[in-house]
Amino acid sequence: MPLEPFKSSQPLTMGVELELQLVSLSDFDLTASSPDLLHLLSRKPFPGNVTPEITESMIEINSDVHTHHGELVAQLQVIRDTLVQAGERLNIGICGGGTHPFQKWSERRIFAKPRFKEVSELYGYLAKQFTIFGQHVHIGCASGDDALFLLHSLSRYVPHFIALSSSSPYVQGNDTLFNSARLNSVFAFPMSGRAPFTQSWSTFENEYFAKMEHTGVIKSMKDFYWDIRPKPEFGTIELRVCDTPLTVERAAALAVYLQALCRYLLERREEPPVEDDYLVYNYNRFQACRFGLDGTLVHPKTYESLSLREDILTTLRKMEPHGAALGGTAGLQHLVQVTHEGSDSHYLRQQFDRSGSAEGMVDAAIQRFRGE
Repeated sequence: MPLEPFKSSQPLTMGVELELQLVSLSDFDLTASSPDLLHLLSRKPFPGNVTPEITESMIEINSDVHTHHGELVAQLQVIRDTLVQAGERLNIGICGGGTHPFQKWSERRIFAKPRFKEVSELYGYLAKQFTIFGQHVHIGCASGDDALFLLHSLSRYVPHFIALSSSSPYVQGNDTLFNSARLNSVFAFPMSGRAPFTQSWSTFENEYFAKMEHTGVIKSMKDFYWDIRPKPEFGTIELRVCDTPLTVERAAALAVYLQALCRYLLERREEPPVEDDYLVYNYNRFQACRFGLDGTLVHPKTYESLSLREDILTTLRKMEPHGAALGGTAGLQHLVQVTHEGSDSHYLRQQFDRSGSAEGMVDAAIQRFRGE
């Protein structure tokens, strides 16, 4: 079907989606409990939106559209508390983290929804291996042209969000040595990675999307698993590289950082994006996935090699006036603390060392999500 027109929305509004793990409190493995949990949650109004995900061991929550950090944090905390209370009734633990550290993909069950069945038939075992957990952040855009400008301008900062959100060091019972192993599963899909370098919405719609639809490879924007993608039906861009953090407070801080960056970029004070900016994109993204805050990156304009941690701290300082104007100072300060103290991947490895087991690590993640 033709691509729907880009729906103008209030610039710099934000919304958050979080994919969450459903864990058995008896053995701390994933449990196929989303049908029961969703049924229980449907009995009374939910403070946001909650939906199934591709396998029955996960759910997705969505915030409302927000302008200020404080409002977003408050709603996410109410959503969290509602989920925790429902989970207690079903003996389910709920937590963040980009991967469950020891679940076996072959034991997962596809949720009974037509789109999920189609994906499973098309991608085979990759669909069950997609039992991974990410945070998506939407930022409102006045036009499709602004959306594409921000999409490409943000490519230089994608490693920041990977490193700050990283929470997936373990897969299938082993330390992967990656800080964000989750993204390796995303990269297996053919329509993943970076978006094509188109700078006007009309070119994207009438040339790129129309040609891709004509090939039969894609039917809608949902078929693209890009790191950042436009969402014309919402009037937003959607950042998709973040692991789900262990706390909703960190999720809100990441959203505010993106909001502040978009405000800064829309002032057009940086050199405009060009296609050559992507020459170092995959390398920088790998560094953030593998080494997290200890990684290095190559600046796409100057080709200077930079410490990722120092680049994040420098950028956060630059974002201070934008964070203040948007009411997000507390969120940016939270990320300064993360940059100094370490990401959730660092925390999870500490918990493994402390408890001596992957089960202990999952238990710590459940308690951290509860705010304890």
